[in-house]
Parts: sequence; structure tokens; C-alpha cells
Amino acid sequence: MPLGPTVRRRRLGAELRRLREGHSLKLEEVAEQLGLAPSTLSRIETGKAPTKSAYLTAMLGMYEVDDPVARKVLVDMAREGHRKGWWSIYDDVLPSGFDIYVGLEAEASGLRSYETDVVHGLLQTTDYAVAVLRELRPRDSAEQIARVVDLRMERQRLLDQDPALDLWLILDEGAIRRNIGGTKVMRPQLEHLIQASRWSNVTLQILGFESGAHAGLVGPFSILEFPERDDSDVAYTESVGGMIYLEKEREVRTCAEAFDRMRASALSPAASVELIQQVLEDLC
Repeated sequence: MPLGPTVRRRRLGAELRRLREGHSLKLEEVAEQLGLAPSTLSRIETGKAPTKSAYLTAMLGMYEVDDPVARKVLVDMAREGHRKGWWSIYDDVLPSGFDIYVGLEAEASGLRSYETDVVHGLLQTTDYAVAVLRELRPRDSAEQIARVVDLRMERQRLLDQDPALDLWLILDEGAIRRNIGGTKVMRPQLEHLIQASRWSNVTLQILGFESGAHAGLVGPFSILEFPERDDSDVAYTESVGGMIYLEKEREVRTCAEAFDRMRASALSPAASVELIQQVLEDLC
């Protein structure tokens, strides 16, 4: 699978950060020489924003990158990083910063995710997604909601592409018991979860109420894994206050350890399907 712009930007940013640190330069020092705010340079180094060719040329000069081959590799990365991903057509309805997540998800090989109150977007039915988004985006028009749902359905193609995204999903029991949209919406949603649990690239577990206190009490989070070893994992979480991307090895490892503890506490995949089936039968 060809590299998309998000991974290209991450790789370029990581290399620029490595070069800067190799020359014992502080981020603030380089930003001042470039005439940039330190926060802008930080976004470039973390791959959250593309870099202009003039800034890249100046940095390569500061970092004494004289080898033509090495310079061409970095210039090509920067050029590719400016390309638009397929999700750019939804820019008008994408929450600020969520394009980064969609780009990372589109290029990930694996996704480990924990959800508390709702079914994960990659396994939502259309009607369920509409019911959720109407509450989360009350000011949006019906047309805007429809476009966000379209984006969500496009993201779901990751699960049947070749190679398919490997999804390990832990749902809190509340997510399958919360009757979102009424029985006519919830019944097909639960049936879809049962069907998805049979897919070879999906592992689904329910974290039951009886498990008591657990490592995910702070809230939902995801860990994105990439096919190339050079592309480090990214942990992601969001709340009413915004989105947070965790990329430091220690931070990602903390999330991974929490996820491992949670899947040890959760019901087995088979028992999880049995519980979903029970909830489905209990629906009026």
C-alpha cells in the first residue's frame, strides 16, 4: 500500500527533529531563524502540518544536509506530505484536527480501541451513526450530518480492503445496553456487531459491568499501529475538550499496558457475542 500524506509528514518531521537534535539546536532557536512560532515548527516535527519548501531548504542548510540523495529524499517527502487524502472532500464537516486521525487510521495496519458509551465508528450502522451524531452535533443541518455519516462509512472500507485493518475492539457493556435511536436502530446495530465479530480481522470483547474497576476508567482511547517499524505507534483520545495524540514511547506504552489489562478482564470473544445476543433478545 503506497504511503499517504499523513505518514509521509510524520516521517519527514521525525527526521527533521533528529537532525535538529543532532546539531544540539533547540526548537525555539530554529523557529526563530525560520520566522515561525515554535508551535508551528512543533506541528511540522510531529507530522501534524506540512512544511513549505522554503522552510525545508532553510532547515537542511542549518542541519548541514549536503548530500544530494539525502536532500532529495526529504524534499520528496515534503512534496508528498502536501497531497490531499481522500478525506479532504469532507473538510467542511471534519472537526478541527480530526483529519490527522483519519489520515493515520487510513494508513494503519492495526487498531486497538476501547469505547465506553457508544459503538466504535468503524462498526456503526448508518442509522446508529445518524442517531449519535444528531446529539453530538446539534447545530449541524441534516445535510451536514449526512456528510459526516458518509465519511464514517468510507472509513469502514478499511475493514474489507486488502490488506484489511486488524481491529481489536473492547466495548464497555454500557455501549451495547445504551438504547441509542430506539429498538429499530439498536437491533440492527447489535446484529451487525455479532456479524462483525465473525470477521477474521476483527476481535470484539465486552468489558462487563461485573469487572468492576478497570484500567480504562479514564475514558476511551485508541492505539494505531503501522506496517513499517520506522513508523511508531500513536495513541489517541478525545473528549469535549478536544483531541489528544500521544506519540512518546512511554505514553503509548502506558496506553498499551492499560489495554492489555482490560482485555484480560473483559469477556472472551465468544462470551462477548453471547452477551450481545442476550441484550438483543431483551430488546422490546
